[in-house]
Amino acid sequence: MKRFWKDVTVRQSEGCWQLALDERVLKTQGGHALLLPTQALAEALAQEWRDQGEVVDPHGFVLRDLADYAIDCVGQDRDASIARLLPYAQTDTLCYRADPGSAHLARQEELWEPLLQACEARLDCRFERVSGIIHSAQPAATMTALETELKRYSQWELASLETTVPMAASLVTGLAALDAGADADALFAAANAEEDWQAELWGKDAEAEAARAARLGAFRQAVRFASLAQR
Repeated sequence: MKRFWKDVTVRQSEGCWQLALDERVLKTQGGHALLLPTQALAEALAQEWRDQGEVVDPHGFVLRDLADYAIDCVGQDRDASIARLLPYAQTDTLCYRADPGSAHLARQEELWEPLLQACEARLDCRFERVSGIIHSAQPAATMTALETELKRYSQWELASLETTVPMAASLVTGLAALDAGADADALFAAANAEEDWQAELWGKDAEAEAARAARLGAFRQAVRFASLAQR
């Protein structure tokens, strides 16, 4: 598709922010009003449109796609979004550890324990750590605390979590990514510790490295999206 607009503007409406292409107000892909919570997020989406060339690249609308998802999906059923996220706590990568005494375990504890302990302190709960890969259910009280925490978040933050949590295979990591000033690269490295460990042992593969870079880019954008949406 060729570019069909010249100007992109941001305007305030109903206490929110909208985008217009040549004065035509945009809607989401689902047909809902594209009402954004902050000017910063609106300007970031506007820049995606401004950065397009003469031929439109659909892959250049990462923030727009997240905003559309937040409105068209999460905003229509927040409970369903929370229900999709909670199961990741039961198999959270950060809770499954290597054998005691191994260098692998030492690396995991270095990267993962600060994240788990910070989450435990904030939510006043306890995560079960497991040696090996056999599933161990998390305490009911922990799951209740996590559900209560998720209900606090806006549709924008939940949309961000629906990208970061599956990518990290960790609800704890996703929640940490919502903190002000969160280091997306460090959190992604922690979540990717198993793959990185194997690469150190057996060597890096160009295809795997390219895939990792693509995932990191998507993770960064989702973290940025949540930050821009926070009032």
